[in-house]
Amino acid sequence: MLTKTIDVKIRENSRIPKYKQIVDSIINDVARGNLKVDQKIPSINELSESCYLSRDTVEKAYRQLKKQQVIISVKGKGYYIAKNDLISKVNVFFLINKPSSYKMRIYNSFVNALGVKGHVNLYIYHCEESLFVKAIEKNLNAFDYYVIMPHFKDNNLNHASYTDKIIKTLESIPKEKLILLDNGKPNINGIYGSVYQDFRNDIYEALKEGLEKLKKYDKIILIYPQKSVFPYPKRIMHGFRQFCIEHNFDFEILDEIYEDMELQKLDVYVTIEESDLVNLVKQIRERNLNLGEDIGVISYNETPLKELLGITVISTDFKAMGESAAYMVLKNKKEKVKNVFKYIERNSV
Repeated sequence: MLTKTIDVKIRENSRIPKYKQIVDSIINDVARGNLKVDQKIPSINELSESCYLSRDTVEKAYRQLKKQQVIISVKGKGYYIAKNDLISKVNVFFLINKPSSYKMRIYNSFVNALGVKGHVNLYIYHCEESLFVKAIEKNLNAFDYYVIMPHFKDNNLNHASYTDKIIKTLESIPKEKLILLDNGKPNINGIYGSVYQDFRNDIYEALKEGLEKLKKYDKIILIYPQKSVFPYPKRIMHGFRQFCIEHNFDFEILDEIYEDMELQKLDVYVTIEESDLVNLVKQIRERNLNLGEDIGVISYNETPLKELLGITVISTDFKAMGESAAYMVLKNKKEKVKNVFKYIERNSV
């Protein structure tokens, strides 16, 4: 078979790595049908010469494409577009409760893990029961899989996992097509997929992992927003309280970081919302207190910025959650998987 010429356009001024531009270009050509199954593509040397790129750059792109099963290599012959069963598309309905950076990291991880094998439609219901129900009813029987994050709020802005109406709506989805993400294990019938957090035990075990460092502090303070627009599971608060009681810590639970907080040396704070973390660190700096010595800070949910700033975090692995859900779709698995939850210690405690 003749080698198919690939029209890879490299944008020199783009901040996207050149290997990623190659990967995206080839995936797009497959999706558009410009590259066919079993079609031979240029060798690493051929593409590096035609695009004026280093061999290492093209090799890195081909490794990524092989990992995503977009291409295969045949020893002594070259590289080919993968067989049809590897690039057949599944249509996925992906429903999240809010467009936060954390939820979008799960979504992006899921999409990246599917690669060219799936087409994903994203929907957001803003923790509103009625929007949730309408979104599913409108799209029932229109997709191969339904990947859903169930988090709701009641009239008092408290977190709610499920209501009778939610359970009934979930029951309407064929269980072989259903994958629940992030929150709990509802009492619904049938065998379906689930990748969940155990909010109470996760925070308990994470704080326990940091126990030796926490012992140097006199008091632990959880900042748990009671009336957030997008409320957090109360199980976080219950797990925190259980840890403090069992390990004899003086503790307090506050709604938010207030202006002009009564900061006391040897207090350690556990924040959930980004705004509270920013406000707390700002006040610590303004009062010339030393982060990690005078005042400890632990933040809920990892972000690259927290890593850069050296903030200790307790966090689920968002990338792993998306990848686990994609694996269930690709392999047609129906498993109940507790997602990884980590204590990542840095200089803030």
